[in-house]
Amino acid sequence: MHFDQRTQAALQDVGLSREDIREASQLVSAAVERDAADLREFFECDVVYSDMEKAHSTDDIHEHDVEFLDLFTHGGDLRGYLRFDTWGVPVEDGRILSEEVVELSLGPTVHDRVRFAHDEDALR
Repeated sequence: MHFDQRTQAALQDVGLSREDIREASQLVSAAVERDAADLREFFECDVVYSDMEKAHSTDDIHEHDVEFLDLFTHGGDLRGYLRFDTWGVPVEDGRILSEEVVELSLGPTVHDRVRFAHDEDALR
């Protein structure tokens, strides 16, 4: 089940049945699966632009050559790895902000939420 024991207890305290909680958990898992599929599709391209802060750069927008985005889901968790041409970074979460822009929580070396777009003007 997606919800930890404390959350399950709180949901029961406000009147949800075990079946309601189970159904809500399944809906969360399905939503995460849809987001993962949409994010994979978004990164099936050659180039993306980001608002990532990079050391030794004063640019607000950066261009990245995309190799792949590998994601897996478990309950409400979405994790994986985003590989660019010369480096990569763990992905800890992600969401669709619009048809043009997505946001990923990137792990070690970046440790930040970063927006990505196919067109750099979408990030301005």
